Amino acid sequence: MPRYGGLALKKPTEVPLDSLVRLRRSYEERVTGAASCTRDDVLLEIGRPEYEDDNWCLTTADDEVLAWAAMARNGDTLDADLTALPCRHGESAARTLLRLLLDRADELAARHGLPYGLTVGGILQGDQVTPSLLEEAGFVHGPTSRQYDVGLTAAPLPPVLPDGGVIRGAGPDDFEVLHALHRRSLNEGPRTEDPEAFRAGLRRLSESGGVTLLLAVDGHPVGYAAARAVGGEGRVLQLAVTPASRGLGVGLALVLAVLAELRDLGARRALVTLDTGDPTDHGAFGRLLSVQGSRDLIRFRRADA
Repeated sequence: MPRYGGLALKKPTEVPLDSLVRLRRSYEERVTGAASCTRDDVLLEIGRPEYEDDNWCLTTADDEVLAWAAMARNGDTLDADLTALPCRHGESAARTLLRLLLDRADELAARHGLPYGLTVGGILQGDQVTPSLLEEAGFVHGPTSRQYDVGLTAAPLPPVLPDGGVIRGAGPDDFEVLHALHRRSLNEGPRTEDPEAFRAGLRRLSESGGVTLLLAVDGHPVGYAAARAVGGEGRVLQLAVTPASRGLGVGLALVLAVLAELRDLGARRALVTLDTGDPTDHGAFGRLLSVQGSRDLIRFRRADA
């Protein structure tokens, strides 16, 4: 087992789940004053096929996790997430994992003969440690997304659809359509390129009581949303809209519809993440939904990539 300054490098599946949950919740609390991560959130991330090969954490001798990094290929970009406690030992652990990400990116570029770009996300606005390390390593501030905490004690307003728009539940026959939307629509963050892995993820979501909605305009699929509720907590896991359909209210219509589904499944609140580049949906959120709080997540990109 590799060791770095007394810390052990392990796969997330090799450490207690509670240690990973404590890392995420402690990080959120120290940076924003409130934590929203649940055990189910961590289980979902551990099980993501995109992260299977490149997923590491650094732990103390008693298996407390100080930092966690994961990376996935997304076309000609490597998209990574990095979480580290904002403390002295957490900073050291973050620096070590960042070096591991950079070395792995160089290794993959040499193996595949591609000039991979590299982004690192999962960084909360207000983090005083990780952004500085990234900037030292040649990264610059990139896209920002906003995560909303939405109360669902009252039913969301019905969605306003574009002309010719129809929303319906997606089924097994829609797999190829959903995968095509997924690959075309996600600009940042990990993307599931393997069709069988994507199919397996949708199957697991369906078997766990989740819901996937597909929106078509004049019969042409333009977006989908996937979500699930566990223990009264809802999560919008994926929201994809084709580039040509952005700015038409497609994303907002999908969010309103899937939040209504989550409420029917027993969720009392839900987390929804939106790219901050679309002001239309953000402006409507506060007027149409019971937003109880929000926070920004920053993605950094390597400037020389």
